Order: sequence, then C-alpha cells, then structure tokens
Amino acid sequence: MSQVPVITLNNGVEIPQLGFGVFQVPPAEAQQIVEQAFAAGYRHIDTATAYQNEAGVGAAIAGSGLPREEIFVTTKVRNADQGYDRTLRAAELSRSLLQVDAIDLLLIHWPVPSRDTYVETWKALEKLLADGVVRAIGVSNFLPEHLERLLAETEIVPAVNQIEIHPTLQQADVAAFSRSKGIAPEAYSPLGRGADLTSDAVTSIAQTYGKSPAQVVIRWHLQNGTIVIPKSVTPERIAENFNVFDFTLTDDEIAAINGLEANNRTGAHPAEAAFPQTPDGTWPND
Repeated sequence: MSQVPVITLNNGVEIPQLGFGVFQVPPAEAQQIVEQAFAAGYRHIDTATAYQNEAGVGAAIAGSGLPREEIFVTTKVRNADQGYDRTLRAAELSRSLLQVDAIDLLLIHWPVPSRDTYVETWKALEKLLADGVVRAIGVSNFLPEHLERLLAETEIVPAVNQIEIHPTLQQADVAAFSRSKGIAPEAYSPLGRGADLTSDAVTSIAQTYGKSPAQVVIRWHLQNGTIVIPKSVTPERIAENFNVFDFTLTDDEIAAINGLEANNRTGAHPAEAAFPQTPDGTWPND
C-alpha cells in the first residue's frame, strides 16, 4: 500500500489515489473478489448500495485482518434512497452491511435533477458527517450546474466528484470545475469499459514499457492527479492493474493519450439519468 499515492481531500481526509471498484461484481462473489484485491495491495474499495454487494465488501473487510485505519471504503446513496430521512436510513443500513463504525466516503450516486432531491439529500450527508458516521462526503455524476447549486444552498463543499473519465471521455470541463472548487475528481469506468485499450497510442506506449494497455491508462489517470478505481473479477488482472508504480509516462505520451478525446460516454448522461437503482426498477411510494 505504501507505494500508492494519497490525495488529501478538502477536509483533510486522505484517500488512496488508486482504488478497486466492485460495480457489477455479483453479491455472492464480492467477498472473495475484495479479498483478492486486498491480497494484491489495494486498500481503497469503492462500492454502492445499488451494486447490492455491500455485505460482501463488509465481510471481506471484517475478515481481512487488516487494521481498519488502513482500509478506505466508499459507498453511495442510490437514487431511490434520496431525500433527507431516506438518506439517513440508507446510510445506517450501508454502515451495518459494511460492518464499519464510520464510512470513509459517502457519495450521492446521481443528481437525478428531474426529481429535485439532491439538495435535501446533501443536507442529510452533512448531518452524517457532523455525527461522525462518515468521514467525508461527496457526489457522483454531478455536472457544474449541480455543483453550483449545492455550493449556493448548502454548507459543505463536496470532497469528491466521481465521474466517468477515460481517454475517450475525459470530461475536462467537469474535472477542472470540480478542482476549482476544491473537489477532487475521481474516475469510474477508467478504461472505457475496455474500449479505450485498443488505440494505437495506448498499445504503442504499452509496448514501450512492457506493460498492458490497461496499466498504461491507469498510469495516465494517476499522473493526471485523478483518483481512479479500476475493476476486474480476474485475479491476474486485479494484480496487474495495481502494478503501475514502476514506470512513468512522458509528457508526450500523456499528450498522445489526451488526444484520444472523442466524447465517448459509455454510461447515462447526468442531466438525463432518472432511474431508481432498485432491483425491481421502481421508485418507493412516498
């Protein structure tokens, strides 16, 4: 773990810059996969209520034998749990499933502007932070206009904005705006769901260093100062994605990867996303 750089968030909490994501990891496999991530060296695990695998992540943390302070765990409030009271209840359930006294980072998963609940949801996160049951609070998939509204109507600046970032969708404007407000950008789908690994720019750099294309792209994220959370369920790739600290990209190589920008979004657009993230696809009754 010592080789992983840390990013100091705007409230002084330190987050390992390289983490391990468990999006789409089946609940029954989550404990084993996270245990493999710990064995590879990861100490930062990113989950979400919507992934339905918080219990497996919690079992891996509890059984790891690692000191709790060496593990950084992120989870997220799903869209159906937004709203002040629902968020408080959801956070308590997440904390119980994760088997932790405090969640290191709790994010609003999507702004869902059509339902207009993210401001009251944020106020619930502010209470959770004040109560000490979370150590840092942030957002995911927030565009500048959503951030501007939070900054205008609430008290605490988000610590993190987790957004889709990879060579063909860099969201430089969102990342720059976030940084200008003291909000650390974090990249999900950092490999473009694999689609960004076949470009000539990436494969030629990989050959230069004797590395995989995925390692090159992860290194690009790290050198750009972005928190990055690659995911895999393959033990060899879990370890490979962590082995990125024995080479450094040149400025020209970073520029070549920067040049791959193509506005190639693989997920939903934050301005339009309006799904509940519940297993049955329905919103709760008010």
